[in-house]
Amino acid sequence: MLDILIVEDNPEISGLLRDFLVKENYVVSVADTGEKALDIYNRYGAKLVILDIMLPGINGFAICQRIRENSNSHIIIVSAKTDKDDKLKGLNLGADDYIEKPYDIDILLAKIRGIFKRKYAKEEIIEGNLTLNTVNKSLMVDGEMVDVTEKEFELLKLLIENKNTTLKKEYIFNTIWGSDSDSELQTLTVHIKWLREKIEKDSKKPEHIITAWGVGYRFE
Repeated sequence: MLDILIVEDNPEISGLLRDFLVKENYVVSVADTGEKALDIYNRYGAKLVILDIMLPGINGFAICQRIRENSNSHIIIVSAKTDKDDKLKGLNLGADDYIEKPYDIDILLAKIRGIFKRKYAKEEIIEGNLTLNTVNKSLMVDGEMVDVTEKEFELLKLLIENKNTTLKKEYIFNTIWGSDSDSELQTLTVHIKWLREKIEKDSKKPEHIITAWGVGYRFE
């Protein structure tokens, strides 16, 4: 998964911001159209999306809505559209923040650092009777260590990070295995089965990893 996806059609702005972020060791990708942005996001996902509104093709509002349908990735809209109605539209579509252009890059970088510190720097993720250690990629269920593979751990972590949101099978597969993987989509089904056997009281009647038939899975 990418750390940050910059969606910006001005190459000077996107290039400058990318350079600053790369220097701070973030994994960054840039898209200059809405179509490219959605393609990159659907293939790899991103923890944070920095999103312009006025783009060739699909505009930023539509991208924000599409991302929010399947993910709780943090979205910062950065736009020269400063009307109150535009800000409200962006926030109502699911953006976490709306910053006006021109912006102070030091302020934006500080916001980004804060987001990653609060949202993604946890060494432990605790969800009910489950404890995930993100450093050694271990899982405890009801206080007891349970053996999980790296893919099982990443899959469970992704589902928990998007709690109560149904993630499409294709999105999960591309995020965990990569769009260029030699594995098949059936691999995801098998890993879901294995995870259920390890975390559910009754794997045949799961209470946590729920199937949305014909769509994907969600964690409850």
